[in-house]
Amino acid sequence: MKKSLVAPALLSALALSVAGCAKAPDATSAASDAASAATSAAGQAASGDFKACMVSDEGGFDDKSFNQTSHDGLTKAKSELGIQTGEMQSATPNDFAKNINAMVAAKCNIIVTVGFMLGDATVAAAKANPDVQFAIVDWNDAAKTAGLKNLKPLIFNTAEPSFMAGYTAAAMSKTGSVGTLGGMNIPTVTIFMDGFHQGATYYNTQKGKSVKVLGWDPKNPKGGQFVGSFGDVAGGSRIASTLTSQGADVIFPVAGPAGEGALQVAKKSGGKVNAVWVDTDGCVSSASYCSNIMTSVQKAMDVAVFDAIKAAKDGSFSADPYVGNLENDGVKLADFHEFDSKVPAELKGELETIKGDIVSGKIKIESASQPK
Repeated sequence: MKKSLVAPALLSALALSVAGCAKAPDATSAASDAASAATSAAGQAASGDFKACMVSDEGGFDDKSFNQTSHDGLTKAKSELGIQTGEMQSATPNDFAKNINAMVAAKCNIIVTVGFMLGDATVAAAKANPDVQFAIVDWNDAAKTAGLKNLKPLIFNTAEPSFMAGYTAAAMSKTGSVGTLGGMNIPTVTIFMDGFHQGATYYNTQKGKSVKVLGWDPKNPKGGQFVGSFGDVAGGSRIASTLTSQGADVIFPVAGPAGEGALQVAKKSGGKVNAVWVDTDGCVSSASYCSNIMTSVQKAMDVAVFDAIKAAKDGSFSADPYVGNLENDGVKLADFHEFDSKVPAELKGELETIKGDIVSGKIKIESASQPK
């Protein structure tokens, strides 16, 4: 979004008009101009006084994933809305409540928390501070937010583009096996894995194939492959190596920073193994691995965060959940980048059809973790 040029344009036009007519303004127009100037100055002061803040999950704002993308929305708000900002990074879950309360103490008008794990701490803070507005990325619990008018969930149906990613991975696999792993067994992780599994299964049904999905089966969630945290890169690498040793040649890590371990395994394979990244376009956020990133499942968290902050500043904030999906471009399958020439035109066409069928409801997404 670009800053408005309306006010400067009007002032320039007024200056030219006055110079051309060489006529002094009368008292009424002078008073009107003064009032307009005062209103403009007051608006600028209000913008400068408004403060938006953010608290990260333990992955931090440089996780090349959901924290970083959400933080981009805060950065954009500071630049385009002319507001003040504040932020706190969490090193462990013990930091969540402490960091949120620190942002309350810093007189933030809106506090955006990032990640499913911050849900309870955010609800507690919203209840204790009804004059502060809150938004949370990747969490929604209608029972816990009932009656709260100052907390807005920002959630995303990532099962939809993950379905497309699973179909793509199955179609591009040369070994007949693809794999996925998660950071933790929580709904905002398994929703990706559900969609990926369903998409690969759909490919098998459509093509009469039998591509295996290793690391996750929605019917046996306890048997899934999880690192246990989002910060353990070595753990991500270890699980990815296990999946590749079992035959997987496309890996889908849903693990935040820990997912870089899977990218490392792909890069070391010399092209035999590739990956699908999550949350952001991996060829942008993890450019050094782009040659091994087939595509990415993107969530427009930056846009959702910016819009929530802008609404809070403009006085139009609503606690109604925002749900990003394929239809409203809140989620999508990213470009193929360096794989573009390797992906058959037929497959690209099938993916467009699949996208349309998901949006229309012809293809039913089955993940139990998807937003209702």
